Amino acid sequence: MRVAILLLLSVISLPVFAVGYAASIEQSKWELEASKFSCRLSQRIPLFGEGEFNHEAGETVRFILKPKQGHGLKGSAQLLEEASPWQPGTPTRQIGKVTFASNGTIAVPTGYSQQMLASLFRGRKPTFLAQNWADTGESVRIGLSAANFSPAYAAYSDCITELLPVNYRQIARTAVLFPSAQWKLSDSTKARLDLIAIYVNNDDSVNSVYVDGHSDAQGRRLANRDLSKKRAEVVTAYLEKKGINPDLITTRYHGERYPVAQKSNRATQVRSRRVTIRLDRD
Repeated sequence: MRVAILLLLSVISLPVFAVGYAASIEQSKWELEASKFSCRLSQRIPLFGEGEFNHEAGETVRFILKPKQGHGLKGSAQLLEEASPWQPGTPTRQIGKVTFASNGTIAVPTGYSQQMLASLFRGRKPTFLAQNWADTGESVRIGLSAANFSPAYAAYSDCITELLPVNYRQIARTAVLFPSAQWKLSDSTKARLDLIAIYVNNDDSVNSVYVDGHSDAQGRRLANRDLSKKRAEVVTAYLEKKGINPDLITTRYHGERYPVAQKSNRATQVRSRRVTIRLDRD
């Protein structure tokens, strides 16, 4: 009886088993997908899935951990900076706390993602430590290997310098405003139109650019229609001057017909004096 009790106590006192996923030095490969629109630096994590740093044009870098289905990851995890096998004695440092999405992925905030890149550059191992994995009481560690990282990071850095200043989501729907009774382009409007032109001239999938002029409801209706026409035409002329193919552009003008809100007040009037630019692509 005494022996049975001692055996039971020894089982209870055993540490919780930790499952670990990480590429070995031999398995560690970093792959770069580079374009003017995004730079994607990824590593396959054997038996687990993939981790990727994604730097999209006009955005900051984000790291995404992508497990295969069936890992049962949920809740939160600690994001750590651990020593690589060739760095004995280097202490572990906590970067922060992150949360699993319903599908088991983790989208790491930009600040933490930048710290992860810095850790890898120093040869360290960014690691996710999750407790109570799949409700089993086990913990799981998912790490990135810094082996072979330096040359891939150099190519990644070069890719970032070649990114466009904006991405499609940021300029696909744009509105530029005008002072009352005016249609001259301001410097800030020109700067915005410059970004649109840069993007359209680099993305062959953009097949249509719709330019729509509007006015507020102050003054005579015919005068407002003429004003919205002048605003639309000056925007179109500027975009064509910046190299956009005129065949892509459809120019329309609507006067006061489409205010930004039904409530008539000063704010509505200001926002209604506008030209909208909408991009469509294949």
